[in-house]
Amino acid sequence: MAQKILLDTCTFLWLVRDDAALSTKARELILNTENAVFLSIVSVWEMTVKHGLGKLPLADLPHIYIPSERKKHDIESLPLIEEAVAQLGKLPSYHQDPFDRMLICQAIHHGCALLTPDHAISCYPVNTQW
Repeated sequence: MAQKILLDTCTFLWLVRDDAALSTKARELILNTENAVFLSIVSVWEMTVKHGLGKLPLADLPHIYIPSERKKHDIESLPLIEEAVAQLGKLPSYHQDPFDRMLICQAIHHGCALLTPDHAISCYPVNTQW
């Protein structure tokens, strides 16, 4: 059955770097051409900020590297819209990472499975897979 999949930032990075940390199930979900796979603009923001701080080395500048890798892996961009942000007020404060909290909101609003290894995210009312 086809699914909408939202990648956690680390999931995207592990995929494009062919990192062994990416689970077999995650790789299968991403490579299943029936699934719609998304990278949130929130993840783009996170990677750009971390790259600028020197905490995330990338093979090229973020504005070149991220879209190039997204296209290479047939991943769609997911914009941040007001209705998704509005979900934030409904979330308990289990997880303090603002980027992860927005990914949770987007996954809930858009009906996506959030592909993440982060067990803290599974405390929220969101479909997580790994």
